[in-house]
Amino acid sequence: MIRVLLADDQALVRAGFRVLLETEDGFEVCGEAADGREAVEMTRSYRPDVVVMDVRMPIMDGLSATAAITGDAELSATRVLVLTTFDVDEYVYRALRAGASGFLLKDAEPAELLRGIRLAVSGDALLAPSITRRLIDEFVTRPAQPSGVTVGLQSLTAREREVLTLVGGGSNNDEIAARLVISPATARTHVGHILSKLGARDRVQLVVIAYESGLLTPRSVG
Repeated sequence: MIRVLLADDQALVRAGFRVLLETEDGFEVCGEAADGREAVEMTRSYRPDVVVMDVRMPIMDGLSATAAITGDAELSATRVLVLTTFDVDEYVYRALRAGASGFLLKDAEPAELLRGIRLAVSGDALLAPSITRRLIDEFVTRPAQPSGVTVGLQSLTAREREVLTLVGGGSNNDEIAARLVISPATARTHVGHILSKLGARDRVQLVVIAYESGLLTPRSVG
């Protein structure tokens, strides 16, 4: 059972999400928060698997709330899926830097939300296709950040750097396995080692690291 906390300042939106989730097998809504501060407090109390987080909320916005949740070591098992009506580059960048495990627009189909929650729990990356393109474009204007990120990369083996590059380009474990002629299990093991060495929460954070370190560039993924 996947336990979900809904954080949105609109009661009608929360009610819609609740109905969707509670009529689907395998999901449980453990709480609803009307602002970012309440979302953080309820996450600490209920320890949900996933927080579905709106960006624009009173008292504390969704990005600040996301950072507070992902920055709390005691909440390391909780993932945050950010939803917004705004397909804006800076929101995408800030949400991912804050530690969000995925980003979807509110006009996404219900099936996309359900899939997004499942992917967040499994640790896979979730970015809407249009947002993935915008994220890549965003990094064109941002210089590589060599400090701690680059130091972390030095701990990776040559194979792990290859895998990180492919993860950054959006490949899943099966695609990585096919590209490198290894088994999916081996690909999964490599990803696990990379997450551990770089202190990343999930694959989305590996995408950010791949770009910020300069290991991957928009040109390298076409």
